[in-house]
Amino acid sequence: MHRGSCLCGGVRYELDAAPGRIGLCHCRSCRKSNGSAYAANVAVAEQDFHIVAGAELLKEFESSPGKQRVFCGTCGAPVYSRNEKRRGIVRLRIGLFDTPIQRRPEFHFMVADKAEWDEICDNLPQYPGFEPGRR
Repeated sequence: MHRGSCLCGGVRYELDAAPGRIGLCHCRSCRKSNGSAYAANVAVAEQDFHIVAGAELLKEFESSPGKQRVFCGTCGAPVYSRNEKRRGIVRLRIGLFDTPIQRRPEFHFMVADKAEWDEICDNLPQYPGFEPGRR
């Protein structure tokens, strides 16, 4: 089991399954919602993800048609996103994990949209759009 929380600690969650492949998303929307060059996230089955505290603090924003970004209304930390096109899946922000994870990022995606000031300095695969086989 893994646990995570937002910056202020008001929102806490548990994940009953091992996290899958970690991807680094460079799309404009992720950059804006995280205030950084990319967002590190992992897709997990919604049934394995449980908010255990602070559900009343969560706020949602539809960043594009059908895509909800869910964040703490107190501290603003992005917690997860979901897309109606991928029902049953949520994308957790890895930076909110409180328990150690053994996985490492495996790929960059949406690099066609990356910030002009960003330079990718690793040898991970890079995809101009979504990664192949995206769930």
